[in-house]
Amino acid sequence: MPNPAAPPPGVPVLVLNGPNLDLLGLREPAVYGKDTLADVDELCRSTAAAHGLLADCRQSNHEGVLIDAVHEARTAHRGIVINPAGYSHTSVALRDALAAVELPVVEVHLSNIHRREEFRHHSYVSGVADTVICGAGAHGYSMALTHLARLLEENR
Repeated sequence: MPNPAAPPPGVPVLVLNGPNLDLLGLREPAVYGKDTLADVDELCRSTAAAHGLLADCRQSNHEGVLIDAVHEARTAHRGIVINPAGYSHTSVALRDALAAVELPVVEVHLSNIHRREEFRHHSYVSGVADTVICGAGAHGYSMALTHLARLLEENR
């Protein structure tokens, strides 16, 4: 009989969402879609499980909380999927944290940041991410986790 206190099976990965993503489904649905953050989290958990991963889904509007989660991932997770949202374009500190933990990183954006306002075209995170997926809506998270599973398999 399985131990009920044992952690669920799977390789732990962090799925980290930045500011304003808690408003998914409400905020600019023409840009970000109608899926809620709860929908995205469920998609991430099911996609991760299909690839032998265990998704730890988190969201914060606070830069320091995101950085703390990245630091924690160094010992608690094997890879990171991150939608840094507005911090993509402003946070050198988040970029530096991702570089410091030396884990595979997949950056994901719901919208195509290159078809939007000029200030959104540059992401500090992209320079340290192994892969960038943008413009695929919520499906981009599924793509990101599928690719992260591949990166982890290749780096065994």
